[in-house]
Amino acid sequence: MTELIDFPASGRFDDPVTERLFRKQRLAASFRLFSRFGFDEGVAGHITARDPERTDHFWVNPYGVHFGHVRVSNLILVNEQGDVVDGEGDLNWSAFAIHSQVHAARPDVVAAAHAHSVHGKAWSSLGRFLEPITQDVCAFYEDHGLFDDYTGVVLDIEEGKRIAHALGGHKAVILRNHGLLTVGHSVDEAAWWFITMERSCQAQLLASAAGTPIPISHEMASLTWAQVGSPAVGRFCFKPLLARIMREQPDLLD
Repeated sequence: MTELIDFPASGRFDDPVTERLFRKQRLAASFRLFSRFGFDEGVAGHITARDPERTDHFWVNPYGVHFGHVRVSNLILVNEQGDVVDGEGDLNWSAFAIHSQVHAARPDVVAAAHAHSVHGKAWSSLGRFLEPITQDVCAFYEDHGLFDDYTGVVLDIEEGKRIAHALGGHKAVILRNHGLLTVGHSVDEAAWWFITMERSCQAQLLASAAGTPIPISHEMASLTWAQVGSPAVGRFCFKPLLARIMREQPDLLD
């Protein structure tokens, strides 16, 4: 069985072949985790990873394959026109319409994650930013956008451009009446930001239902963002989840 590739101590890979496999392994693991957490909703949802060599191409899950069945070998590579150029399977055009524009607008972004998770889509229906009411949500303090519109299933590239614009330079964007989208400088980051943002939506909904949450002050929320919202923290928080899913479902590396 293929072994899990570790992030190099130097912080960079010496060759694109190893880096490509590293990203694909993390991508497959992220889908398994999304399935484990119940983020799947029929065929909706996608996580993408930019190819390290052909940087205008990205790897994504094949359309119609359950998150819990994604593995390294069935990921597909898509070019800038939406053609599948490596792997077997169909492309979810919504994935291309959104993610191609996010990757194009943000060359610093390696990965982007979007799913129709229950609490994320519930919170998105309010058309509001997340408030700094917990330590964890401060990772998104003044670091997430709001796409304040809904025009149906995203199939138009122009709609993807509007979403990328709403994302701006942030790590996440709330898509009104739709759900959440997160990005990262690594697959690990993008997946962790999505997981913790979904939980933050849940916490916000629960707290608001129980009473009036007391917000953290701007000064303390900004300080906490610096403590819990960095790329390094995102990668590190993903690490124990990766270890767990690897122990439970090692076949994801096939």
